[in-house]
Amino acid sequence: MRAALFAVSLIALASPATAQTDAPPPAQLPPEITDMRWADRLSDTMVAMSKAFLNLPVGEVEAALEGRQPTAADKRRTLRKETGMSERDVREQIDAARPAMQAGMKAFAAALPAMMKGLSDAQREMERATANLPRPDYPKR
Repeated sequence: MRAALFAVSLIALASPATAQTDAPPPAQLPPEITDMRWADRLSDTMVAMSKAFLNLPVGEVEAALEGRQPTAADKRRTLRKETGMSERDVREQIDAARPAMQAGMKAFAAALPAMMKGLSDAQREMERATANLPRPDYPKR
């Protein structure tokens, strides 16, 4: 009878649930990283923001940096006038960068699990390395 109880306890200890390590579960990627429509939304947002930046009054900023009061000509100077760029030019540049942004997002999504594993391994090694360091609050002998 004792042998049967001993055998049952050994079988319970050898179950797969207890054999697993305390490795964290694999990281779930947020849908924004794997959804290429997100890159399109970012590009559209950049186009909308570029309109605001093109109308940015840079003359007043320059006058403030120089420590003087802005003149009427300074107040009329905008980024659009200084660079000569139009909204169409900015949209074309953003649209040209869209494939590169999508490729970067795909590469990042593919590399993220390996990066997370590497960070987890580094954390585990740091915990192992610092486990035997003396504690500052431990009484000295």
